[in-house]
Formats: sequence, C-alpha cells, structure tokens
Amino acid sequence: MNRAELETLKAEALEQVGAAETADALEAVRIHYLGRKGLLPQIMKILKDVAPEERAAFGQGANALKLELTDALDKRSLVLHGTQSMGVNVPAFDTTLPGRWMPRGSIHPVSQVIEEAVRIFATLGFTVAEGPDVENGYRNFEALNTPDYHPSLDDKDTFWLGDGLLLRTQTSPVQIRVMEQNPPPVRIVTPGRCYRRDTTDATHSANFHQIEGLYVDRQVSLADLKGTLAHFARQMMGPEVKVRFRPHFFPFTEPSVECDFTCHVCKGSGCRVCKQSGWIEIAGAGMVDPRVFRKVGYDPEAVSGYAFGMGIERIAMIRFGIPDIRMLYDNDVRFLKQF
Repeated sequence: MNRAELETLKAEALEQVGAAETADALEAVRIHYLGRKGLLPQIMKILKDVAPEERAAFGQGANALKLELTDALDKRSLVLHGTQSMGVNVPAFDTTLPGRWMPRGSIHPVSQVIEEAVRIFATLGFTVAEGPDVENGYRNFEALNTPDYHPSLDDKDTFWLGDGLLLRTQTSPVQIRVMEQNPPPVRIVTPGRCYRRDTTDATHSANFHQIEGLYVDRQVSLADLKGTLAHFARQMMGPEVKVRFRPHFFPFTEPSVECDFTCHVCKGSGCRVCKQSGWIEIAGAGMVDPRVFRKVGYDPEAVSGYAFGMGIERIAMIRFGIPDIRMLYDNDVRFLKQF
C-alpha cells in the first residue's frame, strides 16, 4: 500500500462516518477501521515491509489517517447525541416538545418565622442587628451579668473554642455590641443561630435559632414590654391568643418574667401538647439589669429598657404543628415542600 492508497482509504472512511445515522452504525465504522483487528492496525503492521525511503512518509500518512478519523468519529458522535461542541452546531433538544415545569421550592419554616417576626417587630420601630457566631466570654456572659460560677459557663453546656472564645449560646451578645457602639435610644431585634451542648431530642438541638429584642430609652417600663409581646403574640399566632407573664430569674434582667401563649391546639382548655395547662412557654424577658447598663457605659439613672428572647424553632413547631424539632433539619423534601 502506498500514500495514494492511504488517501483513498481515508476518503472512504470519512464518507462512511458522515453517512452513519445511528450510534450503532458509527460504532461499526470505528471497529472496522480502528478496532483491534481493523484496517488501520493491519496497515501499521506492514509498515516494516515498506521501502526505507518511503517508510517515513507512509507512517506519517497512517498517523494522519488515524487522527482525522478519530476526530471525525468524535464529532459525528456528538451530532448523533444532539450536542453542540467542537464547532458543530446542532440543536441541543427538540424545540417542538412541550416544556417540563420544575417543581416550585418553598421557604423553610424557620426562615418563615424569622421573616414574619422581623416584619412584626419592624411595625413597632425595631431594626435588625446581627453579630458573629463566634463570641468572647465577656460579651456572652460577663457583660450580661452572668457570674463566674453559673453552670452555663461549664464545658458541658457551652462550646468553648479556646483563647476565651466560644460559639455564642444566645444572640444577647449582639445587644452588648450595639450598646457599646451606640448611645441610647436603642430599639433592635437580633435573629440568629445559637449553640449549646444539648442532647438532641424531640424538643432540643445543639444548634438552634433565637430572636431577641432590646429597647432602651428614657422611662421604658414593664408595661411597654408586656404590650410589645402581647402585640407580637396576636400578630404571630392569631387575634384570639392570650398572653400571661410569670415571675422568673435571668442574670441580665430585673425583674424577669416568663411569657406564655395560650395553646394553639386546645385554645387554652388543656391537652397533651400543653401538658393540660392550656399554656405554652414562648419567651423569657424582663427589664435590663442596671449592672448591664454600667458595663456598656449607659447611665442606669438616666435610661431604662427591656429585653426579651424566644426560640424560633419552638414558634415554628407550635405554628405549623410540628411534633419533633429534628424534622426541621432532616432535609426531607417531602416534609419541607408542605410549607
């Protein structure tokens, strides 16, 4: 075989590639020419029998045939698979077919509650403040009037990271940051993630969300706090919900209260969800302790204020009737698409 015969063979091979109408037909062409027992391997075997003065040119021609044929096979394969590549323009899909609608996504229940809570408090003049998830012990505990012996400082309760840093156990450090940087009046809500060493069960998680509020100005009273939380309850849970306040203790507020909403299931008559009490605990709140004001440079004789905090997951579970907090984080699309 000489160079002229190689050129003829190449023309025939390329013609057969272009004429292939199916992937099977194209594969048959590839096997015929490039397969282990194909024509091109057979041609390479006779290279040693070619006259020395023609051997180099013959080898170059055989290699050129292999390269061009391989390239043609690849391009034809892309065409047959409806792909646009390597300069070959073909439709990627049949434009005459009807479209396929993708299912709509939904906003996660936790995000829904955060957005709704922020909207409600915004109508009362609160703005959103945010801070880092990694805090120092001063802002997370000491500035909030938490004593050194408090159990929340223990490694069993808090994720300490070393060098006095920790994963914040509440969003209250954001309130400290805001008061350190801004003179009163201050009216903020602080939604965000919190972290505690809780054993995960139906109502607890080591990673959860809170939204806390802080209002500092002249002559702020406990009545203002009660009015704010009552308004929030009616807007979030419905106009028929009732609110009650019980005395409690928190290091950073004095006096302190627990805020309960009437059970959404039994409407206050008593059921399994509320343990027959008719009430569900929602928030902790109180008047900001004067010692907290002194830590941030405020004069407790000149200003007063209230603070409150509530769990987002708890509100979501109550509002949507979710029995287990872990369902919020299983990433089960069947569950999430209901919202």
